[in-house]
Amino acid sequence: MQKILIVEDDATISMGLSYYLKQEGFDVVICDTCEKVRSFFAELSSFSLLLLDCTLPDGNGFDLFREIRHLSMVPVIFLTAMDDEVSIVMGLDMGADDYITKPFKARELLSRMKSVLRRTEKNQDMTKIQLGNVLIDTKQAKVFKNGVDVMLTALEYKILLILAFNPNQVFSREAILADIWDCNEDYVNDNTLTVYIKRLREKIEDDKDHPKIIETVRGMGYRVKKDV
Repeated sequence: MQKILIVEDDATISMGLSYYLKQEGFDVVICDTCEKVRSFFAELSSFSLLLLDCTLPDGNGFDLFREIRHLSMVPVIFLTAMDDEVSIVMGLDMGADDYITKPFKARELLSRMKSVLRRTEKNQDMTKIQLGNVLIDTKQAKVFKNGVDVMLTALEYKILLILAFNPNQVFSREAILADIWDCNEDYVNDNTLTVYIKRLREKIEDDKDHPKIIETVRGMGYRVKKDV
């Protein structure tokens, strides 16, 4: 049974969610403050997913997320009423697995939770991926080039992973964005992806202008070559 931690101070929402998710076969724990969440820090590995509100009585959900990420790579979905572009982009750029705004439909939330859980399970099947002189260590969530740690942002890392886990498969821009961001696509566009691909190539390619790892397939999208 997959265990879900709901971090929400609105009792109506948390209890309703808890009831619904239990009916769907999940084990659910509810916390309504940052301090209560911290009491579970030693047990983060036992949770399959966290649903995290951004506004809590004793702190900020974004700050709490940073604390969580120092300890664990447990999947986190922000579930919040903060629906402005700045908050959504900040949450995703920090490395959240999804960002869902209130009000939300329970069935849509469940679908997106399952999407994150499937992606996480798939990622856990491969701990190290070698792409030429670039090594992706998924257990540490780090990338090395010629043995040197390459500093990627959370979104750059996610883009690289989705391509690396599916070598030689061509991904359209839309498919990459849909797989990485399950949030409101109004805040994600082709220009965003172009910038991140460019940054990735600058960091991992020997020659960013003639990339050998992340290839552009004209008129179709991008792919990572299996044998670089």
